[in-house]
Amino acid sequence: MTTVFDRPHALIDTTLHYCPGCTHGIIHRLIAECLDELGVEGRAIGISSVGCSVLTYNYFNCDMIQAAHGRAPAVATGAKRADPNNIVFTYQGDGDLAAIGTAETVHSAARGENITVIFVNNAIYGMTGGQMAPTSLPGQITQTSPYGRDVKTVGYPVKVCEMLSKVDGASYLERVTVCDVKNVNNAKRAIKKAFQYQIDGKGFSLIEILSTCPTNWGLTPEKAIDWLKDNMIPYYPLGVYKDKYAEEGE
Repeated sequence: MTTVFDRPHALIDTTLHYCPGCTHGIIHRLIAECLDELGVEGRAIGISSVGCSVLTYNYFNCDMIQAAHGRAPAVATGAKRADPNNIVFTYQGDGDLAAIGTAETVHSAARGENITVIFVNNAIYGMTGGQMAPTSLPGQITQTSPYGRDVKTVGYPVKVCEMLSKVDGASYLERVTVCDVKNVNNAKRAIKKAFQYQIDGKGFSLIEILSTCPTNWGLTPEKAIDWLKDNMIPYYPLGVYKDKYAEEGE
């Protein structure tokens, strides 16, 4: 019998800890498929962040390092500079990357570090109970914004791709989602391209992936997908925000 679909070798055969309907599992699979297809699993190093993704090191069949909250790009910088042959990626949520880790994110991009950042944006703090995150939408109800996010008092959400697109050292920035088959396929294309840019020595890449959090949004998995489509995508438009080498015709 011919096998037409199987678990990627770079993904460990174990049960994920994520809530039902969360799309972290889909994103994990896409990363693992890319590592397999590019033949770099043996020299890949993943950097786990703090948040729902804190146990990422249990799921990938490559070397993993656990970073302190927000510091994954700094740790990735060290791993890459210690041996430039390493293929280094971070896996971070919005509370990790766009709050406590904002400085590490911006400065690793400004330095043009040759790393790949996978940024999962679900517009809320997931692991710690559903507080308002830097990416929570205007008017969004969370545990710490029970009347909705008031931009007059707490400011506007941080749009990471738009912000980093102005940083000269960033090479490739794209925002995708995994809410349906078409977008899952597009997300894999973007992730694979980001890894290929690193293999080619083209510098800093970040792929932002709009994701769901049914538990903390207080929605069923199906309705969470609808909420993402109706609310997150209009506020965080999908697309390429910077591709330095495409712009330069390389």
